[in-house]
Amino acid sequence: MPRMARVVLPHMPHHVVQRGHNWQAVFVIADDYERYLDDLRELSDVLDVRVHAYCLMTNHVHLLLSPGDDVTSMGRLMKSLATKATRHRNRLDKRSGTLWEGRYRSSPVQTDTYLLACTRYIELNPVRAEMVSTAGDHPWSSYRQRMGHEDCWIHPDPSYLSLAESETERRERYARLMAEGVPRKELTLMQEAIQREQLTGNQRFVDQVAQITGRRIEQRPPGRPPSR
Repeated sequence: MPRMARVVLPHMPHHVVQRGHNWQAVFVIADDYERYLDDLRELSDVLDVRVHAYCLMTNHVHLLLSPGDDVTSMGRLMKSLATKATRHRNRLDKRSGTLWEGRYRSSPVQTDTYLLACTRYIELNPVRAEMVSTAGDHPWSSYRQRMGHEDCWIHPDPSYLSLAESETERRERYARLMAEGVPRKELTLMQEAIQREQLTGNQRFVDQVAQITGRRIEQRPPGRPPSR
């Protein structure tokens, strides 16, 4: 059965996940991570794709991206990132072949309800995986930029900006939210939405996207649909 066509909307945040082929490691040494982030920064500028958050894990990446007017830019960004990382790894390992799964997964995110939770979900990924104790201990996520510990080139999303008037107070409030974690209900919704490439949002968001695209993307239960 063919996959449902991916839904990509202009100027709307999308949670994007790309995994290594057969869950193989795609980042081995610090230079691998650094190259990917350099490419992400450069290509996002060229292709007019805003990067709101990211987290690079050993065998997969989480990104929160907003394409501009040209919705194909997000796909071109992901293709270019994958190609560059594959060439780099193949050259180092003196091998050939694929590094990534054939298709990345993406889910449009409802800004006013789930966007801030999605940002925290992405930046807390290493903590949930028990790789680090706190998000700030992981050097390959956007959290350190957000907190002012590194040069900041990400574009803070509207939900983050609405936390407070000053950047100092925003960071304090966001740090408290990170310490609280992501509520289980929202965590499950985001995990299922990205796995099935559905919408990360409520029924109002489903209706809104249907008006924009002419397609109704309902939340589907796990497993195969029942036979008729």
